[in-house]
Amino acid sequence: MENGGAKLNGVNKNWRFKGIEPAATAATAATTTTNNNNIINNNNNGKMESDNATLKKPSRGVTVREARTMIMENLDPLDQRPMLALAHGDPSIFPCFRTCRNAETAVVDALSSGQFNSYGTAVGLPPARKAVAEYLSRDLPYQLTSNDVVLTLGCTQAIDIALSSLASPGANILLPSPGYPYYEVFSGHIGLETRHFDLLPENGWEVDLDAIEALADVNTVAMVIINPGNPCGNVFTYSHLQKVAEVAKKLGILVISDEVYGHLTFGSNPFIPMGVFGSIVPVITVGSLSKRWIVPGWRLGWLVTNDTHGILQKYGVMESIKRIASISADPATFIQGAVPQILEKTSEEFFSRVINILRQDADICYDKLKEIPCLMCPHKPEGSMFVMVKLDLSKLNGIIDDIDFCIKLAKEEKMIILPGVTMGAKNWLRITFALEPKALEDGLERLKTFCQRYGVITNP
Repeated sequence: MENGGAKLNGVNKNWRFKGIEPAATAATAATTTTNNNNIINNNNNGKMESDNATLKKPSRGVTVREARTMIMENLDPLDQRPMLALAHGDPSIFPCFRTCRNAETAVVDALSSGQFNSYGTAVGLPPARKAVAEYLSRDLPYQLTSNDVVLTLGCTQAIDIALSSLASPGANILLPSPGYPYYEVFSGHIGLETRHFDLLPENGWEVDLDAIEALADVNTVAMVIINPGNPCGNVFTYSHLQKVAEVAKKLGILVISDEVYGHLTFGSNPFIPMGVFGSIVPVITVGSLSKRWIVPGWRLGWLVTNDTHGILQKYGVMESIKRIASISADPATFIQGAVPQILEKTSEEFFSRVINILRQDADICYDKLKEIPCLMCPHKPEGSMFVMVKLDLSKLNGIIDDIDFCIKLAKEEKMIILPGVTMGAKNWLRITFALEPKALEDGLERLKTFCQRYGVITNP
């Protein structure tokens, strides 16, 4: 990172994190070569009775994919309606969300060139890393270099490497609640303790900064933020992110900023990368092509260090990151070969088209949810592809909790949404609105019908 010879003057010298030792690196990195989307928490095989059938139920400690699969097992095979999945951030099956022609052409050109058939380098091909550095630097007050970038198998592997590099014995990290459950699942897999701070719905899902200070101790190494928000659909302001940076600096911890939905914003708050505050606190940014380009199956992600004072290098974190990357699988070389053209030549017209569809979907979702008495949406979503909705059980008969709600919804309406408990928010629901608008309207109509079926009838 080019920083004009910045020194450590004025910077917290008592950082609590450090790179893990080589032996520990080998042990934790071995887990990154497994299929981490299929990690199973053996304590989450509980069952519940519903409609005289034994049904599997998801709970906190499972991945989104696991939770979705468990709920899908309760679909009625005799229901001839199309299954509607409002449960995951992959709208690529809808023609209106097809990726841009430039991205497709870039992959074809790279593959047909014959230059990308060999193994890649451990941290990624230099031209692709340089392109990612230049792409992300557009939004920063300093210039990243290829040395700040590690290419990964999607954002998921970037998360794996970031967490593994910090997993020294006794260490803990702070996670948002509600939050993306993979962080907790993988942390448990590598022996990294997790603690949870609230995102405050009454404040637009901002971080509870007082909770951060109360939760942290001498073994806390990092906090995670997700911006734009998954699962809440919020977008943090510049002012709030600066406060997050100042609190993290005070505590001596780094910030892992999940920006996989970066630039997918359609409300009043623009997207601000956490790396803007890399001069205040070290930031590890994780992201990918998956969401902005609508190509999650291409599995091209990145881990980027935003650290103008070189603190991560000094404390051995960079060494740990690169060591773990060197013994992990890496993205397909022909996809890496396409990265420069994808990042440099994608038109704003494509990005605007995607944003306009997401804005339309967010409007439809918010307006339709207001028609359902048992569901409360604290805020209209302004980013990502999700919204969190509170379930009012007092207005429903025969529904035990959010898990029961989602299982019965799947069985009766052939529709999948996720129970909030998987995100750390019991009796909430996470709804994905990134669908073709007509399909979204159909899904929300099914949801309304289901809620009316179980609704409490009040006397006039």
